[in-house]
Amino acid sequence: MKISSLACVLIAGILFGFGLSYASMISPEVVLSFLRFEDFGLLWVLGAASFVTFLTYQLVPRVMSKPLLESVFGVHPSEMSRNTLVGAAIFGIGWGICGVCPGPAIAGLGAGNWPLAITLASVFAGAFVQGRISDVPPVGEDQ
Repeated sequence: MKISSLACVLIAGILFGFGLSYASMISPEVVLSFLRFEDFGLLWVLGAASFVTFLTYQLVPRVMSKPLLESVFGVHPSEMSRNTLVGAAIFGIGWGICGVCPGPAIAGLGAGNWPLAITLASVFAGAFVQGRISDVPPVGEDQ
C-alpha cells in the first residue's frame, strides 16, 4: 500500500473515531438506551451519516473524473442471501445483548473504555469460529 493511501486511511480513521466518540456511540449505555427506544439521539447520528455518505457517493463521481488514489470509481456488487439475513439477525442479537457495535467499540478503546476489549475479543473469536466452519473462502483467497 502506498504512503498516500495509508495517510488517507489514517486520516479517515481518526475522523471516524472522533465522530463516534463525539456522538457518544462508544458508550454501550447510550446505545442500549437507543435500542430500548428511550433515546433517539443515535438516530440523528445514523441519519446524518447516511445522508453525508449518500451525497458523497452521488456528487463526487460527477465532480471528479477519477478518485484521488485509484484509477476508477469502484462499484461493489452485493446480493441478498440466506447467509446475509441470518448473519444480520445474529449480529442484531449480539448488538442488542451487549449494546456494542464493533466500530464504536474500537473507538471506545481509544477513549479509554477498556472493558470494551472483552467485547472485541469476543467479536474476533466469533468471526474466527465462523471462518473455520464456513465453506466460503475468505476474501482474496483463490477459489
